[in-house]
Amino acid sequence: MGIIIAFGKGDNLIAGYNTASKEEKEKVNIKRLRLATVTMLLLSSIFVAFLPFASQMLQYVMIAVLVFLAGIFIIIANTWCKKK
Repeated sequence: MGIIIAFGKGDNLIAGYNTASKEEKEKVNIKRLRLATVTMLLLSSIFVAFLPFASQMLQYVMIAVLVFLAGIFIIIANTWCKKK
């Protein structure tokens, strides 16, 4: 999914953007939103790929880091990705 979004073919797969009105979509810098979304998708896929190979304690740490990164992504999507 990250690759599809990175090439600009999957903008309707981005949650919130697909249901936004035309006026709301004009307020968003789609290139920045794509970059942030692709980064979060790739980071989360890497974390999920390594979870089975980690010890139980490390799994908890990885999940906590992933939740933290999701929060950071939400903040970035609502600030950095808006047109000024």
